[in-house]
Amino acid sequence: MNDVIKAKLELLPDSPGCYIHKNKNGEIIYVGKAKNLKSRVRSYFHGSHDTKTELLVSEIADFEYIVVGSNIESLLLEINLIQENKPKYNILLKDDKSYPFIKITNEKYPRLEITRQVKKDGAHYFGPYPDVGAANEIKHLLDRIFPFRKCSLNEKKVCFYYHIHQCLCPVVNHVDPQVYLEMTQQVTKFLSSDDNEIIDEMHIKMQEAASQLEFEQAAEYRDIIKSIGILRTKQRVRNLDNRDRDIFGYYCSNGWMCVQVFFVRQGKLIKRDVNLFPYYNDVEDDFLTYVGQFYSELNHIKPKEIYIPNDIDVESVEAIVGEGIKVIQPQRGEKKQLVAMATKNAQTQLQLKFSLAERDIIKTTGAIENLGDILGIPTPHRIESFDNSNIMGTSPVSAMVVFIDGKPSKKDYRKYKIKNVVGADDYASMREVLSRRYSRALNEGGVLPDLIAMDGGAGQVNIAKQVLNELGLDIPVAGMQKNDKHQTSELLFGDPLEVVEFSRQSQEFFLLTRIQDEVHRFAITFHRQVRGKNTFSSKLDSIEGLGPKRKQKILTKFKNLKAIEESTVQQIAEAGIPYEVAERVKVKLSGLTNSSESSIEEESNVKWEALKESEPVGLQKSN
Repeated sequence: MNDVIKAKLELLPDSPGCYIHKNKNGEIIYVGKAKNLKSRVRSYFHGSHDTKTELLVSEIADFEYIVVGSNIESLLLEINLIQENKPKYNILLKDDKSYPFIKITNEKYPRLEITRQVKKDGAHYFGPYPDVGAANEIKHLLDRIFPFRKCSLNEKKVCFYYHIHQCLCPVVNHVDPQVYLEMTQQVTKFLSSDDNEIIDEMHIKMQEAASQLEFEQAAEYRDIIKSIGILRTKQRVRNLDNRDRDIFGYYCSNGWMCVQVFFVRQGKLIKRDVNLFPYYNDVEDDFLTYVGQFYSELNHIKPKEIYIPNDIDVESVEAIVGEGIKVIQPQRGEKKQLVAMATKNAQTQLQLKFSLAERDIIKTTGAIENLGDILGIPTPHRIESFDNSNIMGTSPVSAMVVFIDGKPSKKDYRKYKIKNVVGADDYASMREVLSRRYSRALNEGGVLPDLIAMDGGAGQVNIAKQVLNELGLDIPVAGMQKNDKHQTSELLFGDPLEVVEFSRQSQEFFLLTRIQDEVHRFAITFHRQVRGKNTFSSKLDSIEGLGPKRKQKILTKFKNLKAIEESTVQQIAEAGIPYEVAERVKVKLSGLTNSSESSIEEESNVKWEALKESEPVGLQKSN
């Protein structure tokens, strides 16, 4: 479990929603739903699991979540996300047929059914629903309100459901088919959240029943009204009109804006896009600029409709997105709730960013403060660390990395070629580099560190102390020793040097590990560059007529040594050198190819660019 996941787990909300697990490549590998995001997502990273879940957890590199308004919303959003992304750890369902629908049959006297098969039979289908229980609950409510046919077409007398007002028995009672057409229209409106008309009708019927002392019937209407109220919390992630639309919501805080876009396709919310950026102008102006970039520079396909918050000017958005797209500011109902959900998630994401940043600051600040307390020195805001690198004394180099307030400051990194030491003398090399670094700082009034962390043990620490003493500097020096697995093992400090005791799970230990790994990486990288340059340059040395300028032309033209060896004399001459010199280059390299010398560096296939640059971009070379 990485640091990002650890921090996000602590910031999860107690809300219902969907969580999206991703692997190291950013691919969605699992989608799940939760009544409580905090407890559900945390459960993956704590406690024991079965083999399948352990395999899933081992691949999780990051996760996202979408907050919704109810448990049913999270269930149906999960369906949509699984169908769209087909994560490998989910039970992959081929289509909506695996989920229940409510169906009004295409008959003269239609029936209300639950089905898992959607056919092109002229029937009306509503759903899908997360499970058959949810579908049955809604059908039961519909049966109490709309008396669709329950009996067969061969009935000679009224059925049981007629007596409880849930069937009109159309064959026996010769009901006009138009009645069923009107009921179908009412069900469509009802399931589209346009249920105020039904509620008003139920209120009237309840009052009429009560006035006639039919209290059981009045209670039935009362219960229906209550059930409709519960049903109003149903999912808002699927729209029954199957239109394609983008739902925009945004939130601003501390000079940052987060814009969240929900993509609704074929009536289903299938994914979202999240962008966080600093804004510098008026909030509305920067939001409009983002919308323009969203459909032009980011190349998102324009839908039929765009929903935007009420405080954004509709005409401005229409001018940006162009003709053919309807821009809507929902004022009520399901559409307004969709914009509110997008806005709420934008707020959640922006607050998450600030919380993670704050925790990172607290963590790194706490680490350096604790390190200072442990060592008995002032807080080491600036830490400098040194490491040497050479192979059998060849191409010796050294490197310095700088951490300021617990974070690497790469603009302050420095690289050193060892000038005055012959052979593999690590202590002498370190003495030279430290002398050059701090004598120059004294002469030029440069910044000095609060702590020097040497990559090594007592020998390196004592060399550093001697150099500082000679220069009249009083800077604390610590040694970072590694174990036989080349991992940070312990910290040496004091006079005499002693092992500093602190937890291997502490943030200060992680900081020291990161510093040691970084200085080693930086030194090794520089050494490879220098070694590669020296090796390749030596193969072009002593060729008559090939001076530094002509050598540079060859290095610029050809990708690597193998490319020169495989080229013709004419191709070498095209680099801008005389033909006869090109012939000598070809003869020299051809001879080396058949000798043992050619094996020194050929397998590394180091790029020739290393010869043109003595240091990485943005880093300065030190004296």
